[in-house]
Amino acid sequence: MSLRIALFAAALVASASSAAQQPAVRLYAAGSLRSAMTDIANAFTASGGPEVKATFGPSGLLRERIEKGEPADVFASADMENAEALARAGRAARPVVFARNSLCALAGPGVDVTTGTLLDRMLDPGIKLGTSTPKADPSGDYAWMLFEKAEKQRPGAYKALDAKALKLVGGRDSPQPPPNRSLYGVMIAERRADIFLTYCTNAMQAVREVAGARVVAVPEALTVGADYGLTTVNPAPPSAARFVDFVMSPEAQRILARFGFVAGAGR
Repeated sequence: MSLRIALFAAALVASASSAAQQPAVRLYAAGSLRSAMTDIANAFTASGGPEVKATFGPSGLLRERIEKGEPADVFASADMENAEALARAGRAARPVVFARNSLCALAGPGVDVTTGTLLDRMLDPGIKLGTSTPKADPSGDYAWMLFEKAEKQRPGAYKALDAKALKLVGGRDSPQPPPNRSLYGVMIAERRADIFLTYCTNAMQAVREVAGARVVAVPEALTVGADYGLTTVNPAPPSAARFVDFVMSPEAQRILARFGFVAGAGR
């Protein structure tokens, strides 16, 4: 073995040893980030960072858990408001936008709906419309923003949609995602909803798992975008800031893009 190779091998061993000695980064992240953040965390550790122990769930409920004292180092929220609420309370640093998403309609097998007919179909009494839970999960809040836009297009639409929407996920007592499966896909496959308003990234995953399911784009007049916020929770160890820097890096942003997120680092 040459001296150069020996030195390189020794450096790798030292780097791995140093990373192993660092405490794990405790990440609380929105459930819609599960797949992307798992890959980002693995890439971070492979680059010499410490292990990342992730907890996924609805952003509003995760914020409440942090406020009640659960130990977290980094918070990745599906909106800016929950992250900013922690910052206003002095519990976290000022958040930054690190990714963007938007709402799509996930249509179950055999459901006749297009972008042009989406509002009509959502208002149809015979269609079960699924959403997440407002306040607990930003996805639910975004759905109600869409209802507000629908009201401007068609007076009375908000009241009708607010009354019929089924808050099937994202609440305190909602079912948990099954291992390695999309909960939204399960809702559609079991016909608990015919149309489900969810993030486009969630809908993309669900159609890969449920034969006949489709992603239907929301018409421009009803489009709702989602800015994802990232912050460190006080008092944060140096490894937390290092992980945030990695999430904002081109490598991590490419991973987010691979899962359907729109890059939004720092903007």
